[in-house]
Order: sequence, then C-alpha cells, then structure tokens
Amino acid sequence: MSDPVILEVEDGIATLTLNRPDDRNALSAEMSGAILDAIDELEGTDDARCLVVQGTEGTFCAGGDVNAMIELMSGAAELHEAVERIQHETHRAIRRVAEFHLPTVAKVDGVAFRQVGLGIDSGTSYLLPRQVGLSTAKELVFTGEMLDAEAAADLGLFNHVYAEDFDEQCDEFIEQIAEGPTVALRHSKKLLEQGVTAGLKEALDNEAAAQAAVFETHDHEEGATAFMEGRDPEFEGR
Repeated sequence: MSDPVILEVEDGIATLTLNRPDDRNALSAEMSGAILDAIDELEGTDDARCLVVQGTEGTFCAGGDVNAMIELMSGAAELHEAVERIQHETHRAIRRVAEFHLPTVAKVDGVAFRQVGLGIDSGTSYLLPRQVGLSTAKELVFTGEMLDAEAAADLGLFNHVYAEDFDEQCDEFIEQIAEGPTVALRHSKKLLEQGVTAGLKEALDNEAAAQAAVFETHDHEEGATAFMEGRDPEFEGR
C-alpha cells in the first residue's frame, strides 16, 4: 500500500504530494494524519525554504473521500460521531498547512474539487469570501459552477495559469521564492495574514517587531551589501 502523502526536500524546496490517485487524491483521515506528520517533519528542519503542495497523476484534490462517506452512511447509528472525527483530522491538517511559517504554493494540475451534494467545509466559508468577495462566493456555492483555470485566475483563486510547459514554468516561479530571503519572507507572510484583520496601529507595531528580528539576519546583510555593490544578492535563507 502506497503512502497517502509523499514528502521530498530538494534544493530548499519541500514538496508535499497528495498520493491517492485511485481516489483522485481525496482527503481521508489517513491522508490528513500523514499531512500533519509531514508538517511536523518540516518544522524540525532548516533545509526547506518554501513548501509546494501538489497532487499526483493529473488531479490536485477531489475534496473529501466519497468512498469513506458511503461507508459511513451504512452505519447511520454512528454517522454523526464518525463524520465529526474525520472532519476534526481534516481541519487540523488544513490549519497546519495554512499556518505553516514558510511561503506555500499550491501547484494545481487537474481537478481541485467535485460536487457531491454536501455543504461547504474545510475552511471554505472563511477562505472563499476573503479571496473573491461574499457575493461571488455565494454564486459559486449556490450554482456549483465548474471553473476552468482561466476563470479561477480571473477571480483571484490562482496567481498564474500556465497552459504550456506547466511543470517548467511552475518550477521557475517556485525557485524564485525558494531563492529569496527566507526569514524576511516568513515574517512577511505572517504580517500579511495578520494585516487582513489588524488595525493600522497594530499592523505598524507588528511590522516594527518583524523588521527588528530580520535586521540582524545574514540575508539582510547580503541584500544591503549587494545593493551597494550593484549586483544581485545571493540569499542563503538565514
């Protein structure tokens, strides 16, 4: 039996691959647990400078595991408790990935969700309105409209769409992030997420604290030196 998640770290890039191709990489309790283990492993190393999440064999993730849902429906007496248990593991995994301290890229090649007659879950009620606005979020949920990559990008769900040379262009984008000043990017990611709900004074205070922490890093020194010398900086992620 293959591992539901594959974690690889190479040249500063951690790649977390959802690996249930027979189920279109649907999230199961086992996969959620494996995601948590992978994030724990990454938290304990300085080798990674960014995280990439991808699916295998032409599918990113089809959402929840429909086969598991069908099995649960056959045991209705314990259905509520079983659903809560699966949701708990799934939500833990989603939060850990969303709150991971390094820049994170979703490399979406293929299906990213499917319609199975359930309400929204997995943080959709929180994330989708913030990304596309409340009115558009309601339309997408109420109609169940399938979006192609270009339409999703127009709504702000994707930053880039690569119709050709998908892997090569994704790799170029990811390498650009991985070669950046990792500590500064880590703080910047947190600041941007805090800034969505923070007031101006709180945001300024948070930025000041982050600047103080980043000021003494090797990459800041390298960036300043490279600027004075008129060359491109060579950041090391420290």
